[in-house]
Amino acid sequence: MAARLLGAGHALVVCDADPDAVSAAREAGATVVDTPREVADAAPVVMVSLPRPAIVEQVALGPDGLAHGSALEVYVDLSTTGVATAQTVSDGLAQRDVAAVDAPVSGGPAGAEAGRLTLMVSGPEAAVARVTPLIEAFAGNVFVVGDAAGQGQAAKVINNLMSACSIAITAEAMVLGVRAGLDPATLLDVIHVSSGANNAASDKFPKQVLTRAFAHGFRLDLMAKDVHLALDEARRRGVPMVLGATVEELWGLADATGEDGRDCTEIVRMFEAWGGAEIAASP
Repeated sequence: MAARLLGAGHALVVCDADPDAVSAAREAGATVVDTPREVADAAPVVMVSLPRPAIVEQVALGPDGLAHGSALEVYVDLSTTGVATAQTVSDGLAQRDVAAVDAPVSGGPAGAEAGRLTLMVSGPEAAVARVTPLIEAFAGNVFVVGDAAGQGQAAKVINNLMSACSIAITAEAMVLGVRAGLDPATLLDVIHVSSGANNAASDKFPKQVLTRAFAHGFRLDLMAKDVHLALDEARRRGVPMVLGATVEELWGLADATGEDGRDCTEIVRMFEAWGGAEIAASP
């Protein structure tokens, strides 16, 4: 996303805990600073893309956070942090006369590099209008889903719950198919043009599972986090989620029983172990 903004001619000030990310941004032409507050001292519009709700709150509202910057006018959260965190940050920034725009993204690293991410945006109309030309540098689809804090997050966690469900059921079904003697590549071709079609079967499994690459680019623990955020919102609103609760349990189990940093597609290995079959392309 930073590369797309720079490529569109925007001046960029960056801060990140990952030295490789900082180095890449600097080489691409960004100015590097050490703290979130320094970013907000330099830039009237600040975008964050962070892994967890607690980190988002710290970066936005912490002692050296964005809220204390002297130039900040509009804050844009591209992370998936859940509704409650979005509302907390929006309320905290409002005390500093900073408008908060919720804009979680979907599409992964490939979507970001190609400038075709989908953004689910909510926030004050004037602030959304101001940042839209900026986010269009890396977005293929921009949906304004509301004007209240957290509505973009609600759309995103609902989407990711459905994505997580499709990966899990595709894994379970494909193991059954292999055990029944079906060629997994052919079975995925059948599903792709039939009523069971879904993104996992059409994209993730052919590219990442059949090949055993497991390199889709989105971490398993972050998918488990997003599913948990969706179920948290359902519980907060008193909405029964019978299937969603099962999906939450499956991803939580996969997250708890493997190594850190695994790709989200590696949840397949858990289903393979349970079913005694491997979903791999034929030699």
